[in-house]
Amino acid sequence: MSDDAPAASDTTFTDAHGVTIHVRVWEAERLRAVVQLLHGVGEHSGRYAHVGRALAAAGYTVWADDHRGHGLTGMEQHGGDASRLGHLGAGGHRAAVAAVHQLTGVIRAAHPDLPLVLLGHSWGSLMAQMILNEHAADYDAAILMGTAHRTVLHMNGGSLNARHKHLGDTGVEWLSRDVAVHHAFKADPLTSDEPLRKLFGIRDTLRLLGRPARALGRDLPLLIMVGDDDPLGGASSIDHLARDYRERSGLTDVTVKVYPGARHELFNEVNKEEVIADVISWLGAHTDDA
Repeated sequence: MSDDAPAASDTTFTDAHGVTIHVRVWEAERLRAVVQLLHGVGEHSGRYAHVGRALAAAGYTVWADDHRGHGLTGMEQHGGDASRLGHLGAGGHRAAVAAVHQLTGVIRAAHPDLPLVLLGHSWGSLMAQMILNEHAADYDAAILMGTAHRTVLHMNGGSLNARHKHLGDTGVEWLSRDVAVHHAFKADPLTSDEPLRKLFGIRDTLRLLGRPARALGRDLPLLIMVGDDDPLGGASSIDHLARDYRERSGLTDVTVKVYPGARHELFNEVNKEEVIADVISWLGAHTDDA
């Protein structure tokens, strides 16, 4: 990464419940397309600075909000109480998803003539699946990373660190093979590793379940990326997900990329440069003529 790579700028908008949503924007100088990046549970968009800089340097402006209850949004929403991070607040999960889609409108207004790609990681990828079910026509392509087929059979509802806990003492060994990532996550004042059901409650946790819609109404290109040691879903789960997008939703350009040995956070894995390069290559192939 060059020292003169574009840095993030900050902006905000207000959602339907009056919550101020904080957004980071990494702006490209020679703009090819725009990427809306959705982070996971218990984290924030600041953890994607290296991704934002790399994509911006390649010509892709990146907009990434701190979702309701998370990061800078959560700190303001909860009056600076970091112990409340991860709690979504009034309107719950439906409001969190609606705010993400509201940002899509903000981005479209700022860049009306450019392709817009929805990129979701983990919880962000689950929200992206929900948004695509209702609003696929608002996007020109989509990337689902660290994702899963949203059924009780194909998405892990238990401890995500269970099969990796013997590898360290942080409780987040499942995130990456890079030990530094575990310690950085634990030291970050804007992260939380509380169980999802404790943060969201049972009702909103159950709202994560679902399947790709029949006949999305737009044949958008889709890239699904996962590590084969990802405990959320893994390779088998995304095989089912890709099949649903092809057979239920009618998508004709669905690419599945599985990284051997990789865990959950592909952008923070030991081969993160490869992952970022793959994303940039796919974006170039699927947005330059959009």
